[in-house]
Amino acid sequence: MPDTPFAPVILGNEPGSFPHSVLADRHPAIIQRVRDAFPYGPGHHRALDELLKSCTEGTVGHLPADAPDRDRWQRWGLAEYAGRSWYDVPWLWSESYFYRLLLDAVGWFGPGAWQGVDPFRPFKRAELDAPDTDEELAALDALPGLPERERARALLHGSLWGNRADLGFRLSAEGAEVRDPAPALVADDSEALWALLPAGGAATLVLVADNAGRELVPDLLLIAHLLAEGRAARVALHVKPYPYYVSDATTADVVDALHRLRAASGAAAEYARVLWSAMADGRLTVRAHPFSCAPLPYARMPDDLRAEFAAATLTVLKGDLNYRRLVGDRMWPPTTPFQETTAYFPGPVAALRTLKSDVITGLTGATEARLVASEGRRWRTGGTHALIQVDVKSPAAAET
Repeated sequence: MPDTPFAPVILGNEPGSFPHSVLADRHPAIIQRVRDAFPYGPGHHRALDELLKSCTEGTVGHLPADAPDRDRWQRWGLAEYAGRSWYDVPWLWSESYFYRLLLDAVGWFGPGAWQGVDPFRPFKRAELDAPDTDEELAALDALPGLPERERARALLHGSLWGNRADLGFRLSAEGAEVRDPAPALVADDSEALWALLPAGGAATLVLVADNAGRELVPDLLLIAHLLAEGRAARVALHVKPYPYYVSDATTADVVDALHRLRAASGAAAEYARVLWSAMADGRLTVRAHPFSCAPLPYARMPDDLRAEFAAATLTVLKGDLNYRRLVGDRMWPPTTPFQETTAYFPGPVAALRTLKSDVITGLTGATEARLVASEGRRWRTGGTHALIQVDVKSPAAAET
């Protein structure tokens, strides 16, 4: 990943900036929502109060001495950042560590009766069970009559725009979920993506998921289509090893989404059958690597993850957080080539992302100028624009 003084690491210490609002406003709101969603006891309430005070007024503190991942977090930057203001350390790091401490406050890591209880589960389930989900699943019945290429495109865009369902984003963008769902893409490399996944090509796909609920469902539908049509022979679905960023998908969320599809009728149930069968025979696997919750860019991925990505025909990273980790959470000039920021990645990689943070690469100068002229800086964070970007790595691969 290029290191340039023109692309500083994003911090949260600029009042009025989007990162600052996340630390100052969104995180306290999340603490309150979690507090209200469960009948936690006095100890949990004290721990949540302490976290609230720390992240709004204090400094980064250490994990408990008996925390199972304390050594890992020390290597991930805690040894360097402890004692510093939350606003003065990299924003990617401070966000990630906030969620790790939130889990500690509610007893996720145990021991005790609250061990393993997802503090975000009520929000995820409410979204998955909403009438809007029924409407979206019923709409799938129109797909079987379409040519395969049109079905593939519809499901790809469903997966892309499903990212609008991010629950954490809604906390600081009230009403964003009901805006026009189909603004123009700011970048569209979908033809390069399909060239890497031709029908009958027996590709190996890695899909790194982002959110649960109404985003994970279209991700699963896309996977089902790729498997059923022979565009992928094997798929590895990467999720988080523990609850993260309010709505990020875990293995339990995958199971919930599959049950939701199985309970539906029509095409949705058929997609569920494909997925269930693929998991049973090993064509679809679910993985939860510890690095998925690391507060670090993918440029620092461990060797085993690097080997898996290198062996894949294509790795698709979903969502805003994965994009920040893929290109580096820096204030890149928007015209910085996407392929330049992903040159380190060990194999072909694609990003499917709606824009909900300041990081952006790969735009043309004309596209950037039009966005700035019409929306100022809002286009970067409003969730009303999206991108499909691909780094093929080998020019020959895109021609097969």
